[in-house]
Amino acid sequence: MIRAAQVEESQPILEQFVRTRETPRWLAERSEIILLSQEGLSPNQIVGRVGAARNTVKRWIRRWNDAVPRLLTALEAPEGASGLRDQIRAVLADEPRSGAPSKFTLEQITRLIALACEPPSDSGLPISHWTPQELAQEAEKRGIVEKISAQTVKRFLDKADLKPHRIRYWLNSCPKDREAFARQVRGVCDLYLEAPRLADQEIYVVSTDEMTGVQALERIHPSLPLQPGQVERQEFEYARHGTRTLIANFQVATGQVFGTLGATRTEEDFAAHIARTVTSAPEAGWVFVVDQLNTHKSETLVRWVASQIGFEGPLGEKGKKGIIKSMKRRATFLSDPNHRIRFVYVPKHTSWLNQIEIWFSILARKLLKRTSFSSVEDLSNKIRDFIAYFNKTLAKPFKWTYAGLPLRV
Repeated sequence: MIRAAQVEESQPILEQFVRTRETPRWLAERSEIILLSQEGLSPNQIVGRVGAARNTVKRWIRRWNDAVPRLLTALEAPEGASGLRDQIRAVLADEPRSGAPSKFTLEQITRLIALACEPPSDSGLPISHWTPQELAQEAEKRGIVEKISAQTVKRFLDKADLKPHRIRYWLNSCPKDREAFARQVRGVCDLYLEAPRLADQEIYVVSTDEMTGVQALERIHPSLPLQPGQVERQEFEYARHGTRTLIANFQVATGQVFGTLGATRTEEDFAAHIARTVTSAPEAGWVFVVDQLNTHKSETLVRWVASQIGFEGPLGEKGKKGIIKSMKRRATFLSDPNHRIRFVYVPKHTSWLNQIEIWFSILARKLLKRTSFSSVEDLSNKIRDFIAYFNKTLAKPFKWTYAGLPLRV
């Protein structure tokens, strides 16, 4: 059986290529082939998982094995992981093919790519981003090339993996203490990995958050169903019937979901949701992974947790003294690892670290985006039905591959 050689540091890079939506399809498929081979799967088994031809699978495993010395050399270079990432991408790329000589020199192509990386405003254009047609026109205007088509420009952009038409929002957390930030992130990731073992000890790790402003939108006219050659067509106009807030848990070890629907998301609402959660196993240990929202560090929550764990010390007075004086002190009490019920807070601006956010995106795609709701009651009932359906047919733990290492932006 052919098995790809293991370069340990390559695994998180290959996994990122597989799961990142912006990764080109060819790179994601070849990365998955190598990962599956490193797990011990045979080429025939990989064919069944990936769908590629057997000869293709064997070729990329062979290419990887031949490149191992090159990858190890890249890892020892000053660039480290960054250099290894570039080398892995090069190993899995297609080899140059023979064909007609290019009409454009390497210098011209390089200058064209550099132009695509400039904001159009530098060229005096009142647009936010380039299109291949506008890049072709600007390249001719600057004298980079005498003549070039938009199609050729697009081909060069594709080869360079540049997508001027796309944008992705991101938020820099800018931690003041980077070491403390890294410890927090690693702590959350380690907790996810430990969740199955903790569940065996009746300590349940739960990812919790709110989805606010969920709209009950009713389409004015029924949608037209899909048919051969025609996608489903949805009425553009809609009526608003109000909103609901969903407070939900994702149980990390099992993938089961529990939700509370209501009109508000006050500290009382959140504390009541936590109380309903704990009622399912009142003697068990509970670890709630939450973000830094103030309702997750409230006086109501502190008093409830204190009552549940038998805390007999003074709690103080909000804004004046004791445990409940400030949000920082309340968070310290709620996150005490000695408590049977405790909270783990993800760092600020790291909602991507909270697994419930992944489930919220599933809910949005599978239900909220295309369903017509006649009222907020109808919305609530359909969300409850979806949660029951998800728990019965789709629930499973997420494969959490991020290990707390710095993200490459």
